Amino acid sequence: MLKKILLGLVLIIASICVIASFQSDDMNVTRSATTTASPEAVFKVVNDFRQWDSWSPWSKIDPNMKKTLEGPPEGVGAIYKWSGNNEVGEGSTKLIESKPTEKIGMKLEFVRPFAGTSDVQFTFTPEGTGTKITWAMQSKKPFIGKIMGMFMDCEKMCGDQFLEGLANLKKVVEAAPKA
Repeated sequence: MLKKILLGLVLIIASICVIASFQSDDMNVTRSATTTASPEAVFKVVNDFRQWDSWSPWSKIDPNMKKTLEGPPEGVGAIYKWSGNNEVGEGSTKLIESKPTEKIGMKLEFVRPFAGTSDVQFTFTPEGTGTKITWAMQSKKPFIGKIMGMFMDCEKMCGDQFLEGLANLKKVVEAAPKA
């Protein structure tokens, strides 16, 4: 009987590994929101790590997370490092591209709970009298990520946090005094 149970467990684990191996290597998350603020106003807030706590969904998940800034506080070369609870983990975000009113590119590096890197972009497109903000992230999924993806929708979880961040960002930029 014990042999049958062990054999069954081995078959289940093997099946999960085989199915996971056929999962996509890529994870892409993209969400958008529209604000009445100008592309200049939105760009200014996202491009400045000193303003991230006012809209980042992760700052609200762990208000006690430790944060440090390195390099310039805004623009290319700015680095935001954080270390928090298990929900926010630990890592850094480095601004690698900064095109005023158009796009901000970042390299996101996680240390924990799982090591990994992602490319992140914010794009700002004029729409009517306001701005369409698009937050996108691309990364490669490690094998363990493929297995986890079979049991939880990581794209949806991350996407929901992007939507929350975009809603927060919209409030911040719309409440700012017009220049």
